[in-house]
Amino acid sequence: MKDVELRLISELMKNGRKSDRELAKAIGVSQPTVTRTRSRLEKEGIIKEYTMIPDFGKLGFEIACISLIRFTKELTEEEFKELRRYSKDLEMKNPGAVLMAMNGMGLGFNRVFISFYRNYSSYIKDMNLIKSIPNVDAAHVESFIISLGDKFHFQPITFSVIANYLLKTKEERT
Repeated sequence: MKDVELRLISELMKNGRKSDRELAKAIGVSQPTVTRTRSRLEKEGIIKEYTMIPDFGKLGFEIACISLIRFTKELTEEEFKELRRYSKDLEMKNPGAVLMAMNGMGLGFNRVFISFYRNYSSYIKDMNLIKSIPNVDAAHVESFIISLGDKFHFQPITFSVIANYLLKTKEERT
């Protein structure tokens, strides 16, 4: 990735509301360069969306949760499509705030969910629904629960830290 692209992405991760003029000043290039680069990065799918990160606790969520899940077997493409349909049905019955649901591996698990809950009972209801999903090994669903009301979190959710890391590792590589 070119230096200008990396600096632009880092600035956008810190504040996606900056104008192209403000971004140009921050990274030391012309405004047309920023506009062209941003457009290309959007077309290439490197920039997927623009968003902000709210204080989830102030929005009424008490719990953030990282859940690890093990499927009983590797799913075929058709089983995966069926899982998506089933999950959408569950979502209709119990709307939740799932930030991420992805395949992975580690600690004997192969799926991870990051989600937010208004309270502990909605978390329990959701975990019971997850355990009812076909091919989920119900005995192997584990969660790490985070109280959003805790005033002593070490590092809250932010992309600024990642943006600064990208720039720092770029400098170390050159």
